[in-house]
Amino acid sequence: MPHPAPNAAAPRVHIIGAGMAGLACAVRLVSHGRAVSLHEAAGQAGGRCRSFVDASLDRLIDNGNHLLLSGNRAVNAFLATIGASDRLDGPERARFPFLDVETGERWCLTPSAGPVPWWLLRADRRIPGTRARDYLEGLKLARASDADRVADLLTPGTPLYRRFWAPLTVGVLNAAPEEAAAALLWPVIKETFGRGEAACRPRMARNGLSDSFVTPALAWLTARGAEIAFNHRLRAIEYGDGRPAALVFSEETPLRLGPADQVVLAVPPAVAAGLLPGLTVPEGSRCIVNAHFRLDHAPEGFADDFEGPLGVIGGTAEWLFVRGDVASVTVSAADALAALDPDEIAARIWRDVALALGLDAAARPPVRIIKEKRATFAQTPDQLCRRPPTRPPGYGLCLAGDWTHTGLPATIEGALRSGEAAADAALHWRFT
Repeated sequence: MPHPAPNAAAPRVHIIGAGMAGLACAVRLVSHGRAVSLHEAAGQAGGRCRSFVDASLDRLIDNGNHLLLSGNRAVNAFLATIGASDRLDGPERARFPFLDVETGERWCLTPSAGPVPWWLLRADRRIPGTRARDYLEGLKLARASDADRVADLLTPGTPLYRRFWAPLTVGVLNAAPEEAAAALLWPVIKETFGRGEAACRPRMARNGLSDSFVTPALAWLTARGAEIAFNHRLRAIEYGDGRPAALVFSEETPLRLGPADQVVLAVPPAVAAGLLPGLTVPEGSRCIVNAHFRLDHAPEGFADDFEGPLGVIGGTAEWLFVRGDVASVTVSAADALAALDPDEIAARIWRDVALALGLDAAARPPVRIIKEKRATFAQTPDQLCRRPPTRPPGYGLCLAGDWTHTGLPATIEGALRSGEAAADAALHWRFT
């Protein structure tokens, strides 16, 4: 079905920020025939989800690894709309291999086909050292309050906590379970593992995040008349009659808004707070460290493990991804690690990678370390109440971003849903 073309004279929605949230908002609005202008402060779109050729490795890498799951409905819908559903790879069935670097044990989680976790009844499919009844403790997360931390509801020190709940919490919430908000973990479990194997198959960008999400989205928007401007930083919003009247960009005459034009801020929380005095936003952030190693050749004999990521327990590395001859590692909640010298970080992570791949730990290959110091907001109980709604009262505009009140963690899925919510709010806006 063809999409309606926007009317140049029609009311326009100005979206500030072309990260995942801004792109999702723009795509949804344009698909409904709305005129859209997308303003991005940087020279490229995608925000944290982008790819680039690293000169030291001579390889295309992502600035950070992002694990997607087949049950991520917003990801699936977004890619289907922009014609990029075929740009994700992953195993035909859900499987999650793990390595405990302290004991050398390896195992693989393979969820059951339906929502009933029959796999827990088989010792050879459970995490080593765990019993079927141990997993029932996870149901406590369904009753988590906004004040609960993961460690308040689950039992630290058990094999299941160390080998499943702790790495899952750190990977999903970018926070240690001793501080992470338990209320954000349950929605992820419910929408993926809670729906059975078909909803939790690992999915990765085949040729990088930009190729899967950003480039096709920009092409789709441009083909449908959306205006896109890079290096276009918003400095201020001028108000009149209780609503945005003009947008002030760097060294430009303010852009006057029509009486029915709308604004969506899809920017980081600190930027939003600077543009909207008095706006309550999450405070604090948590770091993610990524390491990319260029190997001499693609690993042999590990094809089954590396259809998806390998979870690393008890080491410095946490999730290991292999694409061709590049081994990439993600370490979340990594503020302490990020304080170290890049060479020391590389040395610690390479020991785990070498063990996982059966390579020489003394022969470290070329590496690129990327520190994302403000990768996500601090997803702790005290910050949940600071996530603003899509339409914060008193500002006459909409907000989008994984830090807004989505009910989900700060992930690609959460960012896309926030963009959808902002678009829907703009579509149903009633001016008074």
